[in-house]
Amino acid sequence: MKLALARGLFFIGSLAVASLAVAAWHEPTPGVISAKSGLDHCPLPPNARGSAQVRPDQDLMLLLFGLSQGLKAAN
Repeated sequence: MKLALARGLFFIGSLAVASLAVAAWHEPTPGVISAKSGLDHCPLPPNARGSAQVRPDQDLMLLLFGLSQGLKAAN
């Protein structure tokens, strides 16, 4: 087989693979999730949804601060 023919077949094959990859590529579009549809999948029981009030204490704030500072590179 001549080198030019082998190059041509390889080029056509690579274009076919690239075309199949582009055709199969699917990236979902961003969407807005409404609050109505979110309540259907809520892990809390219906009677506890409105009464749950969470107030962070000082330990939680300190933990969040420490975690955010730990992500930075040490100089």
